Amino acid sequence: MAAAPAVSAQDAASAEPSATEDFESNVIVVTARKQEESLQEVPVSVAVISGEALAANRIDEAADIVGRVPALNVQIGGSGASAQISLRGVGSSNISNAFDSAVALNYDGVAVSTQRLLQAAFFDVEQIEVLKGPQSLFFGKAASAGVLSLRSANPTDDWEVSGQASYEFEEQGVTFGGYVSGPLSETLGIRVAAEYQDIEKYVELQDDVPALDRNKGLTNFIGRVTLDWEPSDTFSANLKLNYNSQRGESLLQFTDVFCGGDGLPDPSVLGVFGVSFAPTHDCDINDSRFPTPDGNAAINSVPTGTVGSDRADISQAFNDTDLFFGRLEMDLALSDSLTLSSLTGYVDMDNEYNDSFNSTGQLPDGSAAGLIAPFSNTLEQFTQEIRLTSDFDGPVNFMLGAFYEDRTNGLSTSQNAFNPSLVLGPDPVTGFTFDWFADRPIDSEAISLFGSATIDLSDQWELSGGVRWTDENKSTVIAFPYVHSFITTAFGAVASGFTTDGIEFSDSNLAPEVVLRYTPSEDINIYAAFKTGFKSGGVDNNLLPTGTIVPNLNSSDPAVAEAAADALRFESETSLGGEFGFKSQLANRSIVLNATAYYYVFDNLQVQNFDAQIFNFDTTNAGELTTLGIDVDWSWFTPVDGLSFSGSLAWLDAEFSDSFLVPTTGDDLEGRRPARAPEFSGNVAVDWQLPLSDSLELGFNGNLAFTTSYITANSTLQTFDQAVRNANGSLNNLEQNGYVTLDGGISIGAPNEAWELSLIARNLTDKQWINTSNNAPFVGGGDDYVVTLNRGRQIFVEVGFKF
Repeated sequence: MAAAPAVSAQDAASAEPSATEDFESNVIVVTARKQEESLQEVPVSVAVISGEALAANRIDEAADIVGRVPALNVQIGGSGASAQISLRGVGSSNISNAFDSAVALNYDGVAVSTQRLLQAAFFDVEQIEVLKGPQSLFFGKAASAGVLSLRSANPTDDWEVSGQASYEFEEQGVTFGGYVSGPLSETLGIRVAAEYQDIEKYVELQDDVPALDRNKGLTNFIGRVTLDWEPSDTFSANLKLNYNSQRGESLLQFTDVFCGGDGLPDPSVLGVFGVSFAPTHDCDINDSRFPTPDGNAAINSVPTGTVGSDRADISQAFNDTDLFFGRLEMDLALSDSLTLSSLTGYVDMDNEYNDSFNSTGQLPDGSAAGLIAPFSNTLEQFTQEIRLTSDFDGPVNFMLGAFYEDRTNGLSTSQNAFNPSLVLGPDPVTGFTFDWFADRPIDSEAISLFGSATIDLSDQWELSGGVRWTDENKSTVIAFPYVHSFITTAFGAVASGFTTDGIEFSDSNLAPEVVLRYTPSEDINIYAAFKTGFKSGGVDNNLLPTGTIVPNLNSSDPAVAEAAADALRFESETSLGGEFGFKSQLANRSIVLNATAYYYVFDNLQVQNFDAQIFNFDTTNAGELTTLGIDVDWSWFTPVDGLSFSGSLAWLDAEFSDSFLVPTTGDDLEGRRPARAPEFSGNVAVDWQLPLSDSLELGFNGNLAFTTSYITANSTLQTFDQAVRNANGSLNNLEQNGYVTLDGGISIGAPNEAWELSLIARNLTDKQWINTSNNAPFVGGGDDYVVTLNRGRQIFVEVGFKF
């Protein structure tokens, strides 16, 4: 039975040896510098979670790893980007698909900066690596804060067949999966892996919420074929073809409503017409029950071209995604010391979703009054990277490379803000019941050149560094094929058929990096690094057809049109700073102790806030954010056979270090901590593989993770301080109190992994915490706030086999 620690610290292994075993086998290989290196040797702060740990703890989505990487926050659900990931207090908005992710996503070497991919489930993963701090030199334009890298498993040298089935009691979910792997010939290997998951109660609604179905289910199918071909000593190719199908009955998922300082739920209010709907949500955000009602029956005529026009019942929520991912990596040895590598990636995602975006809703007759908005979000991306890498016997080696990306993000939606159809009836011209239909695609093209070199100054000193040049161009078209005639007449909105030419954004950047490494012995690695990062700006596409900006985009006066376009552009985000790292292996390599101290300044941090008064998003750049801190991680393979401990601790001091006025309030955030930046966070894990006999082994693992309090939105303390306090005076919505979570598992099976029976628990105490918060829409002068929470407790029983 494979050892699988609940948490892998920076040197936690996929197989934990005892004190009597050879610790040399406990080597983790990472690709933090685009080549395979030992984790203890690479001068980068990296947290690693092994494939065995992922499988043993039923970790199958990005949000599940937050208890294993301090200062990491992942939130799934919502419109726009539909997810957010932040590291050390730096991330990107979850409500805009115009932003690239500040924490780059990297799947089998292919960069995909669209945060929506965080909602995709994963399976048969060899290793997850979280690289902390700017990584632009090796990972490109969207790695200003770090990288989440996922590597799927490859074909094995010998034939293997593995399968597992599990049942989860809290959400009532079943999962079946497995793989077949082995050599088709002496030069060609294959691995076929697939998993199917059906969850009945992924989201449960509160009792009084008007809905036909209170249990929102989720199904996932993941399939992957990997071919690994090595026809000669000088050439190899690795092809991965992935398909992921996800069908969900909730978009907002774990989104709840905090009832503010008065502790009372607010009704939905349509200010234009003075109409309100009785609240049906409660004020308990800790019960793992959620308040999203069905859509209003009167909003049932969808504009032509909108998602849902082919559905009989548009009142029901859905979130359906089809994702195809292909990757071809080829390596050609030009000589004994030069290798040419090619990495080609293709992503095709089609996502359709719908949900109710007001926090409450019930008509006098008791029927649902949810204000729905069906969306279509697509992604088609092609990337190509070429690298030339040297491996000379001398002191100098290098890597030269070029990268190209062509990407189209599609976003179309029918929305409601003024809701005339609820009072006046359908649009008399078209019969549609929505306010407008918006179509806002983004086309991106990027090219970059990069080079790095490593110089062995002596047996103990190494100097490395390089620079990446990036040039990126984006173009956004804003179109409203349909606008309700009342809104055009009464509010001066653009008329149906309005469309703009492409609104352009372009920028280029040089991102240098320098690292000095000192290795006084094989077990000690000390390094100092200067790093920079870059994340491209763009054009805000969350626009309403009202106001002055959108009509002015088509003004006959070039100066007026350009001023309107400038109002939509947001600048590129850059980072600059350094870190000092220490990596060590002690006591015959049975103890690993690593630490990193860092200081980084982020300029033009891209932020977005929701203005509930006008139902609009304000996108801007914060002046400056400074982060400094210390990360420590450790592991101890004890003298007790099969027993190991590991853990990590992060101290983070982050604040807005320059004046930043929040557009929605005009308040200045200078001196305030950013969202999702706890001062302390960490974890402690234990793994014990206890032989009971020659044919039987007992396994136990546990993980305790903690975090101190943190702010949940880049808003102002003053605004929330006045409106959102409970009886004891503590901030509720804006600040999440510190908390502790507990994961664990116990298993019994054969030492050779022929069979295994496991009981696995995640978030055993069912702790709920806030990830993000925003003003709730349609509450008039109320003080309700929309908050996104984590997934609740899960308890699995699983049986697996392998031969």
